[in-house]
Amino acid sequence: MIRAIHIDDEPHNHRSLARILAETCPQVQILGQASNAAEGRALYLQTQPDLIFLDIEMPDQNGFQFLESIHPVRAEVIFVTAYDQYALRAIKFAALDYLLKPINVTEVQAAVAKVQEKLLARWGNLQLQQLLDNLRNPQQQPKIALPSIERVDFVEPDQILRCQSENAYTFVYLLDGTKLLITKSLRDFENLLADHGFLRTHQSHLVNRKYVRSLLKKDGDSLLLTDGTVIPISTRQKTEVLAGLK
Repeated sequence: MIRAIHIDDEPHNHRSLARILAETCPQVQILGQASNAAEGRALYLQTQPDLIFLDIEMPDQNGFQFLESIHPVRAEVIFVTAYDQYALRAIKFAALDYLLKPINVTEVQAAVAKVQEKLLARWGNLQLQQLLDNLRNPQQQPKIALPSIERVDFVEPDQILRCQSENAYTFVYLLDGTKLLITKSLRDFENLLADHGFLRTHQSHLVNRKYVRSLLKKDGDSLLLTDGTVIPISTRQKTEVLAGLK
């Protein structure tokens, strides 16, 4: 998913872009819309988006002035313009993406595809850097890359309290209370964390043995974790879980 905001002073442009994205680019989630630079600045700071659809000609401040006001810009930008040829040439020279008004489906799809490639490359570079860090420091506990919809988190296994299956995805619960939806299966996590004290208690649950507080025997066996969560133990996994706790 690409988390986006749209800044444009013309309401019909908001409606048009939202319709095109909903129909042809389901990977883009519009977090909010703004009608001028001041509103856009507040929306950007509130949502921290991956992508900004940005009009150039707006009252009070134009799109370039808006970007200056939030420098450094930590998002990809797709400019939306009607006629400013000087601005358009500057955008082209900087190899940035733009849409000409009135926007059409094909151009929106192409621009979004380019942004998606950039974001994937950025995440890939972070993951490669983490690989190199893990290799350089073999005595330290390696960090695991957790790619979610919004970002990629890098955490040590000891920071993970438990994992819970969600169809082909997995909810990962961290010690600080963070809950992440990760694009990996629970089986992937079971294999990844096999050497770090994690127990598969159920077809839907994987827990860090370090944070098991009690074994509960009332109404069937279950585990009470240090955060108060109760995790069931399936009949099929009971012997293995009990052995692991010993």
